[in-house]
Amino acid sequence: MRLLPIGLLLLCPLGIKAQSTINDSTFQIEEVVVTSRLTQREIIPSQNLKGTELQRLNSQSVADALRYFSGMQLKDYGGVGGIKTVDIRSMGTHHLGIFYDGIELGNAQNGQIDLGQFSLDNIDEISLYNGQKSAIFQPASDFGNAGSVYIRTRQPRFTEGKNYNIKLKTKYGSSDLFRFSTLWEQRLSPTVSSSLNAEFLSSSGKYEFNYKRLTPNGEVAYDTTAIRQNGDIHAERVDLNINGILERGYWNAKAYLYNSKRGIPGAIVNNVWRRGERQNDLNTFVQGRFQKDINDRFSTQWLAKYAYYRTHYINRDTTQLPTDNRYWQQEFYLSTANAYEILPNWSASISYDFRWNKLNADTYRFAFPTRISNLVSFATALDARFLKVQGSVLVSFIHDKLHPKVPLIGKQAKENINKFMPAVFIDVPLVDRMTGLHTTNLSLRTFVKRSFRMPTFNDLYYTDLGNSNLLPESATQYDFGVVYDRFNKFGVLRKFHIQADGYYNTIQDKIIAYPKGQQFRWTMLNLGRVHITGLDVSASMTLEPMRDLLVTGRLQYTYQDARDVTDPATSYYKDQIPYIPYNSGSAILNLAYRNWFFNYSFIYSGERYNEQENIQYNYMQPWYTHDISLQYQFVAKRTKWRATLEVNNLFDQKYDVILNYPMPGINGAMGLQVEF
Repeated sequence: MRLLPIGLLLLCPLGIKAQSTINDSTFQIEEVVVTSRLTQREIIPSQNLKGTELQRLNSQSVADALRYFSGMQLKDYGGVGGIKTVDIRSMGTHHLGIFYDGIELGNAQNGQIDLGQFSLDNIDEISLYNGQKSAIFQPASDFGNAGSVYIRTRQPRFTEGKNYNIKLKTKYGSSDLFRFSTLWEQRLSPTVSSSLNAEFLSSSGKYEFNYKRLTPNGEVAYDTTAIRQNGDIHAERVDLNINGILERGYWNAKAYLYNSKRGIPGAIVNNVWRRGERQNDLNTFVQGRFQKDINDRFSTQWLAKYAYYRTHYINRDTTQLPTDNRYWQQEFYLSTANAYEILPNWSASISYDFRWNKLNADTYRFAFPTRISNLVSFATALDARFLKVQGSVLVSFIHDKLHPKVPLIGKQAKENINKFMPAVFIDVPLVDRMTGLHTTNLSLRTFVKRSFRMPTFNDLYYTDLGNSNLLPESATQYDFGVVYDRFNKFGVLRKFHIQADGYYNTIQDKIIAYPKGQQFRWTMLNLGRVHITGLDVSASMTLEPMRDLLVTGRLQYTYQDARDVTDPATSYYKDQIPYIPYNSGSAILNLAYRNWFFNYSFIYSGERYNEQENIQYNYMQPWYTHDISLQYQFVAKRTKWRATLEVNNLFDQKYDVILNYPMPGINGAMGLQVEF
């Protein structure tokens, strides 16, 4: 019987009952998926990338990998050091929760998690859930987002006779890119292990780009080739984990540090190529997680986190007002979740989260805001043979306070915000057939959910641009989908999966952030009301056409119609909201033959508009990129070697994801990885 590695315990929802202490494993085993009888099938299946799939992508960060999920739009300002955020189903970055090893990443200052700061070197799996994760045994904050991304770091696995693993990885590429990382995993006792991952990144950020702009009457204003400037970055990252197994439970402690100094290349406007903006970031947090089955029916989980973020923004551009500002952000988070199995197929849970956020700065007349959030969730799950239902309700109590002695003109703290957010998820299994050679699953699912997001501190209280009159942004989601899975033990086609979801979202008082010349600052407004109609399709298959040859493919497609329906009197009434393409998609093809691995990936983003009015002047053409990589691995004297060669944007596509932020053309990298 296979023994479970420590990492699998982090995936266990309510109902997994370890009957005895898990002994120290001395075998290298395949990872298996363990689920409880209450959640044998996810009501809303996730999209995920894990293991070797992540290794073979031409991706440097978590943000790069998320481009291959349907329903996701990446906002990329170019280069290795450029800010990278993601948008889910046209609802915006702030409606997407990012969870790192089970605890949500926060940024009360601007609400944006720069996913370019999180490397893939030590990531085991990335999963995307629309609505929320299909589990009732989770923190209250997990019920509050319109969608969630779960990032899970690698858990130590040891072969027979080994108490440690060491991995060294280096990469050199275009734009003077140099990346070096190391991973040290250590067995401390039969039930405790540790891992330390450290990384250094450096890049000049320089790359060639074509700049062509037309005047409103169609004449060429600029048409030239230039070098992207002020996009350099120097960054260090350290991630320390200690994992322990308990009888019928587990615990984890994490310490994380990210330090970077980078230039902000800025927008290319009026034939200006250089910018004087710089940004230094120091992001640190420590967190802990404890989960245990008290008995056969009752389980409890406790989470705690403290985070400290420091940002130093400098603008020495002589054409603008000189700026030298520092911001200090703190967060304390405490959560408890408790679940009880009422009957063998019926369970319930209650969770409570407390979050304290504070922002300080050295700017003139700063508000020094503090936010206290209390969240309580109630959830229940019924898992019958022909019907699976999960229902939840989240109640949020949020209170802001400003510094009483600072004279603020037109600024006042938001009044107490109380929100009630229900959700219902239903899954109907139509086919669930298993034989010795084949497994077939077909099911229908649907969900309805209410969610909201508070305006951030910058939205409300920023000295120059904050608008304390902003309203919270509310969303209602409707989703209906189908999923089909086929597994064959023999034959050419081994695995086939397809899922499709049609959805309709409405957003009230939508907050839109536009870049305002400087990448660090924004101008904020409530758009009012937005209606979003969309379709997500995701498919994958695994083929084994001959011995030693494995072919895997993934395909994602998204259609999004996101209309501003606020005021019929405006010129942009029922126009597509900015930067949302009607059509987008991606494809991945991987060939594995003995020690050789070839990967091809394709990303497409259709036509869109960069302003509210859908007129020709604001029109942005579709863009698409092709990336390829070749890897070779071998073993010499018990040491595993992997060499990588990759080419990105193979056909040198010239494009902007965000207007006036040109992306790199054809570029490449080569790398070497050693494990012993």
